[in-house]
Amino acid sequence: MSKMIEIAMPDDVFLGMRKSPRELASELRLAAAVKWYETGTVSQGKAAEISGLSRAKFIAELARFSVSPFQETADEILQAAREE
Repeated sequence: MSKMIEIAMPDDVFLGMRKSPRELASELRLAAAVKWYETGTVSQGKAAEISGLSRAKFIAELARFSVSPFQETADEILQAAREE
């Protein structure tokens, strides 16, 4: 089940971004999903679902936002490797 949310945007936002309401809605979903993934609020799979993209496409989009596809830091990965 899904819910519909409505966000009012000034007309000049669409003109300034050169996007239709549908395109802007997709971009907002992606931006929210990327940020929630970046902060660890949602998993990569859930973020892909929120964005409406496949997981592979979502991972590719992370680069556009300069967000790592890995939620662990390099130090955390090294620490885990030492513990094995």
